[in-house]
Amino acid sequence: MSVPKPVRRLLWSAVVFLVLIGIAAVTRRSLALLWPQRFAGNPAASGLDSGFARNAALTFVHILPGALFLGLAPLQFVPGFRQRNLKFHRRMGTLLVICALIICGSALVMSFSMSIGGPNETAATTLFAVAFLICLVKAYIYARRREIERHREWMIRTFAIGLGVATIRPIVGIFFAFRRLTPHEFFGIAFWLGFTITFMAAEAWIDYTRYHQGHVSKLAPERAGRYSRAQKS
Repeated sequence: MSVPKPVRRLLWSAVVFLVLIGIAAVTRRSLALLWPQRFAGNPAASGLDSGFARNAALTFVHILPGALFLGLAPLQFVPGFRQRNLKFHRRMGTLLVICALIICGSALVMSFSMSIGGPNETAATTLFAVAFLICLVKAYIYARRREIERHREWMIRTFAIGLGVATIRPIVGIFFAFRRLTPHEFFGIAFWLGFTITFMAAEAWIDYTRYHQGHVSKLAPERAGRYSRAQKS
C-alpha cells in the first residue's frame, strides 16, 4: 500500500510512545506490588494501590501478558520483519493470541472485583474486553482462511483496544492534575475516553489504508497500459 512516509512515521511515533507508557505502567505496578514500601508512589495514588495489593496474583496475571502483548504486537505489523521471518511471525502470533486470551479473561474478572471508578468503569472495561475478544477471534479466523488483509484489519482493532490501556494513563494524569473530580468519579470517564480514542484511530487508519490500496489498484492497470504503449512505440 502506498502510504506517505510522514504519515507512517507519525503513526509509529504515537504507537511507540503509547507502548512505552504501557510498559512503564506495568513496571511501576509490579515494583509497587513487590516492594510497596519503596515504590508505593505519591499519597494520591497510594489509596488506589491497595486494591491491586489485595489482588496481587490476579494483577500479575493481567499485566505481565499485557506487557508482552504491547511489546511484541507492533513487530507483527512491520512488513519487512514479517516477510523475512514468516515462520517466526506465525509462532509469535500464536503466543500473542494466548496472551490476549489471558488479558481478556483477567480483565473481565478485574472489571467486577477491582473497579476504582464504579459501574461506569466496569461498563467500559467489560464492553471493550468483549470487543477485544471479538476482534481477536475474527483476526484468527481470517488468518486461518489466508485472507491476510482482513486479518490485518482485525488485528489492528485488537491491538488498538489493548493500546487503549496505555492511552488511559495520560488522561488519568490530567484528571489528577486538575483535581476537580475524585478517582471514583473520573476513572470511568478516563477508561471510556482511552479505549474510544485508540479504537477510533484504528478505524481511521484502516479506512485510510483501504483508500490508498484502492487508489493504487486503480492506477496499476493504467500504468501497465502506458508502459505497454511506450514499448510498442
